[in-house]
Amino acid sequence: MTDYNSFNDTIIKEFRTNDGRVGGRFEGATLLLLHHTGARSGAERVSPLAYLPLGESYAIFASKGGAPENPAWYHNLIANPETTIEVGTTMVKVRARVAAPAERDDIYARQVQRAPGFGEYEAKTAPYRTIPVVVLDPVK
Repeated sequence: MTDYNSFNDTIIKEFRTNDGRVGGRFEGATLLLLHHTGARSGAERVSPLAYLPLGESYAIFASKGGAPENPAWYHNLIANPETTIEVGTTMVKVRARVAAPAERDDIYARQVQRAPGFGEYEAKTAPYRTIPVVVLDPVK
């Protein structure tokens, strides 16, 4: 079983050391670091996530690798939508919102074209849930 905290810590360190780039299975992927506050605990957390650029905004995907439940960061953003992300070497203040169904379907289809593994996640979750797309809009 994978220790996801240790795995994520390694990705975060590599991301920060290499100006937002990582290697291995994430080589060439568009990744950001999502800062989020625990909905119940209030603890500050950081999660490395794939994203799709949407003009000045960023789309992230609550796929959790095709698991039947949403990831913890999704619940944290619902409770605390004002947050920050790290994109490359830049910190960006954002407000999270869940994409409406039609917008979600368009964005998710674009992500599957860029990264086909997201299609596999969607197939795995189909009996349980639709993978939410969260749009992170910059706050000026």
